[in-house]
Amino acid sequence: MRGSDYAELKAFAAVAEQGNFARAAARLGMSPSALSQTIRTLEERMGIRLLNRTTRSVAPSEAGRRLLARLLPALADLDQAVADVAALRDRPAGLLRINAPRVAIVHRLAPLVAPFHAAYPDIALDIIVDDKLSDIVAERFDAGIRLGEMVEKDMVSVKLGDEMRLVVVASPDYVARRGMPETPRELRDHACVASRWPTDGSLYHWEFERGDEKLEVAVSGPLSTTDNDLMLRAALDGVGIGYLFEEHVTDHLAAGRLVRMLDDWTPPFPGFHLYYPSRRQMPPPLRAFVDFIGRRRSRS
Repeated sequence: MRGSDYAELKAFAAVAEQGNFARAAARLGMSPSALSQTIRTLEERMGIRLLNRTTRSVAPSEAGRRLLARLLPALADLDQAVADVAALRDRPAGLLRINAPRVAIVHRLAPLVAPFHAAYPDIALDIIVDDKLSDIVAERFDAGIRLGEMVEKDMVSVKLGDEMRLVVVASPDYVARRGMPETPRELRDHACVASRWPTDGSLYHWEFERGDEKLEVAVSGPLSTTDNDLMLRAALDGVGIGYLFEEHVTDHLAAGRLVRMLDDWTPPFPGFHLYYPSRRQMPPPLRAFVDFIGRRRSRS
């Protein structure tokens, strides 16, 4: 059905119900002359008279009564469908699919699940662990989470948390055996737990910055992995030096199970961002989640 067809049929139903062009026009928010022309166009297109008109009254013809009997339930269903969709703006419901790396889920998304569910009980979250930076559009996700510096420029992004920091750590046992590096370059002479990019498996060169000086160090050691928990376990067990998110090791540092090093070379950097393709016609569950994040950030 074309939009003009719907408008003509709705106009016919209004005139038939009201029995008067002026009252029907006022209900539809149009002039009586425009409404009269709409009805004439409909009758000409259908090739049959739908309304009998006199100077005092308007009533459906036999064809008009038959059409009206089928038309009124259909229009009611359409109006209800539109109202149901509009209601989602105030009572969002449905599925929200989010793609995120494991570390973002642990430190950023997991604490949001319970309060978001309490605020929007009709929205179901489908959170997929993905460290490979998949294309969220091609994979049919509503949104993804990445470090701010890795979000594509054509995406809309919303800051999900505070700045983050990577820290260089080792066990006290390792430091007692091998000593502590004084500069990032000295890491080449140490056993390090190397990390691999999950996208292509290449080794990550540890990045450092102090003032205007920036360094990348290609570390090596007895273990390389893409798993942060395994890196942490290896550092705790004295296998080598690890380079991990500060939030991942806070408790171990406080308990003395790990010691930090090269602190002045590891400044904070932009943290994780929620990102999605466009602000236009956002799915109601995504709109609700973006608004929810915004409210939490405004209170913090």
